[in-house]
Amino acid sequence: MKRTTLSLIAAGAALAAVTSVAAVAAPEEGPAATGKAAQQPVERTSLLCPAPSSSELAETTYTAFTPKTEVSADSGTAALVPAARSLAGKDDKDDKNDKEEKDGKDDKDGKKGEEEKPFLAVKKQGAPVTAEENGSGAPALIGLAEGSLAPGWSAQQTTHFTAGAGRGLHGAVCSAPDTDFWFPGASTAEDRSDYLHLTNPDDAAAVVDIELYGKDGALDSEVGEGIQVPPRSSVPVLLSTLTGKPQTNLTVHVTARSGRVAAAVQALDQKVGGDWLTPSAEPSASVVLPGIPKDATAVRLVAFAPGSADADLKVSLAGPNGSLSPAGNETLHLKSGMTTAVDLADVTRGEPGSLVLTPTGDSGDTPVVAAVRVIRGKGAEQESAFIPAARPVGDRATVTGNGAKGTYLSLTAPGKAAKVRVTASAGTGGGTAATKTYSVGAGRTLAADIPLPDSLKGTYALTVETVSGGPVHASRTLTLSGAAADGISMFTVQNLTDDRGTVTVPAARPEMGVLLD
Repeated sequence: MKRTTLSLIAAGAALAAVTSVAAVAAPEEGPAATGKAAQQPVERTSLLCPAPSSSELAETTYTAFTPKTEVSADSGTAALVPAARSLAGKDDKDDKNDKEEKDGKDDKDGKKGEEEKPFLAVKKQGAPVTAEENGSGAPALIGLAEGSLAPGWSAQQTTHFTAGAGRGLHGAVCSAPDTDFWFPGASTAEDRSDYLHLTNPDDAAAVVDIELYGKDGALDSEVGEGIQVPPRSSVPVLLSTLTGKPQTNLTVHVTARSGRVAAAVQALDQKVGGDWLTPSAEPSASVVLPGIPKDATAVRLVAFAPGSADADLKVSLAGPNGSLSPAGNETLHLKSGMTTAVDLADVTRGEPGSLVLTPTGDSGDTPVVAAVRVIRGKGAEQESAFIPAARPVGDRATVTGNGAKGTYLSLTAPGKAAKVRVTASAGTGGGTAATKTYSVGAGRTLAADIPLPDSLKGTYALTVETVSGGPVHASRTLTLSGAAADGISMFTVQNLTDDRGTVTVPAARPEMGVLLD
């Protein structure tokens, strides 16, 4: 038999085999069957939490939660484990001792490197879990959720301490790894110690570049280039070590040239406490900074135009009864590559509100990033927190660690009116979930009356879903008072953004033509 004949027979057999597999594997429903793309639940979600504090007085509570979905709850895992500490400052002897200690951890069968026990693990949908860690030894955490516990999985760490730089309430939503971050609102002023925490979830090292922009433009700094973040570890970087001249208002740009990281800035102020500054939403022509507390005594807006063009913005405050522009600060001009800061004093005037920045009619659509620093209290009892520009809630967003008292939810519809459904989960110690639907007027901010779970024990999670209209932007404020706060107006604010619990799956079908090329 000739070689050509053999080739044709082989090709025919291969074609028959492929056709058989395709026929067996073809789904009866879904994108391939309908010819349309579909939203499907994600199967894996990563979350990273920075090391909460270096204070020995720190008390940290961690919470994690996966909302109930239509996904089968029969299988799935979701756990947070400690990241390795930074190797900065260790000498060769320390590294050798660490290696010997690790190598010595053999089990009875002679196996090394036994699997690390989860610090915090979610067991089922709709049931939040919690853990506590006190002192300065609390580590950064690396988390992974798979299967039915992946869609919407969220985690939060909340820390408080009453003395030292940054004393107050510090809250951070654990975030997914990425490669690009903007932080308007950072500082290297003499009263501030701002640490950029970089956490690498992967088994290969990440390489990160840090750029700083002040009021006059980019700051010269070679120290911020090529920072190594070892595998599955977290590295804190003191921003003042990257530049010689103190800067009151900075924009920090973090990019991963290889690998991926989570990034967050912890601002520690000697006079007005501190909190976590999380990344601003991606640069956009219009931005929303939701949920400025009604009793804010000082608000500072920090904005930055990262592109090559200047930006002219209209500044509006969306309150309970509509939108208005702050007197004297109706517009804001941003020079390209230069950080601009504006003090808005007590702009909310006793009512909760959200800042909305939109391009003026003749400025074009220049993308910007922004954040506000909010101060509550007076004199020695002042405390500060940050609200960066927020992405919309989207289909669904979740935040955990809410208490029966001292929790406030802010909902803003900067454009069209919207309907929003809010669900408060069962508590970490028990209770029954409760749901309520709200109408948010166009250009307004609603201080939602949270539906507390029945028979609540412990803390609970809040899930916000856009029912119609929108987009909607949201934030959650936690406050602490009484003896635990030592008389300080402690608070922290976290944005609620789309949890990306679903992914678009494009339509696909077998194509036999590829075998005939």
